[in-house]
Amino acid sequence: MAAKKTTTTSNGRLSIGQLRDMINKKAGNQVAFDLLEDNPSEVIEWIPTGSEVLDSIVCRGKKAGIPVGRISELAGIESSGKSYFAAQIAANAQKMGITVVYFDSESALDPSFLAKAGCNIREILYTQATSIEFVLETIEQLLAESERFLFILDSFAFTPSLTDLEGDFNPQSSMAVKPRIMSKGLAKLIQPIANKKSTFLVLNQLKQNIVMGPMAHTEMLINPYITSGGKALSYSYSVRFWLTPRKSKASYVLSPAGFRIGSETKCVLKKSRFGTEGRECSLKLLWGGPQVKVSDDEAMLEIISKSERVVVSGKWTIQMLDGTERKFRSANFTEELKDELFKKTVLSIVEEELITKFDKQIGNASNYYNIDGTPDEMPSEVEAMDGK
Repeated sequence: MAAKKTTTTSNGRLSIGQLRDMINKKAGNQVAFDLLEDNPSEVIEWIPTGSEVLDSIVCRGKKAGIPVGRISELAGIESSGKSYFAAQIAANAQKMGITVVYFDSESALDPSFLAKAGCNIREILYTQATSIEFVLETIEQLLAESERFLFILDSFAFTPSLTDLEGDFNPQSSMAVKPRIMSKGLAKLIQPIANKKSTFLVLNQLKQNIVMGPMAHTEMLINPYITSGGKALSYSYSVRFWLTPRKSKASYVLSPAGFRIGSETKCVLKKSRFGTEGRECSLKLLWGGPQVKVSDDEAMLEIISKSERVVVSGKWTIQMLDGTERKFRSANFTEELKDELFKKTVLSIVEEELITKFDKQIGNASNYYNIDGTPDEMPSEVEAMDGK
């Protein structure tokens, strides 16, 4: 039987498409992709965090959130809002048709809390995180059966390993076991998560960074916190959100009766593969009232105060989307946001300030190339900024 002739290009070499088909045949499934078409390396879908401000600073040039197809970390010190954000993200994932699998290592998840955050608790697959091996094996099994999952691990720091469960209470007997498990487990899961359009959100604890040596004081000032789990976790994350609450009483959110119903927290993008590392924002978390949510009101008021479309005086004046001008008092900003046109106007200004202007100011030569590598014309307004 004659051998099948392989079609080549005009110069006698195999085309990129033919080489791609050869690699996929060797792998037994699709591992080689055309970057101009649908591929697992590109994030095209995001799960909103519940905060318009936070969503606007995650990815350069667009409103984003938690990247679908990637592994993300939400770390914070105690009472900083990790579980509140996780509940908001779970509710928004359900609205997108994504199945939520919630691994709880502390057996402390309140169903009514999830319901207040907007979750359909009947459709959440709640699972006790009995061990880190069990969590990773369950994720692997579910991904083999279906796709479009949001896996939430709450939290990594309190999820034991099998060695912890079977051993004694001596911390030296299981030292560094979990980091080694995660190093192997995430290396095994990172591609299936991307290929199945799923998301893994790891909640973690921020711990005080205790450093020894002559430069210890300086190091602790620069990096006051670390997370548990070793380097493997931080390498695998596409985004790392670090939450630290303010300690002053001014950060408390009080009800009209004087009861504390919320708190303010600072969110820093400790790592971002989307061009926004180091950006930060302050948000208020409402957890003690009839609804669990993230309040952006004060943050948005501060952002729009810097816009050319807003005049700040005794009464603020804002240029509305319909071309009219509207006056309002900053003290009544939350009430004003109940008006649909006013809210759309505010969100458009926030997007302009946090996304559009940031993208232009950070612009560099690499932004002005087309996806096929050919040079593109630099926008005139950016060229003028670069010349300043």
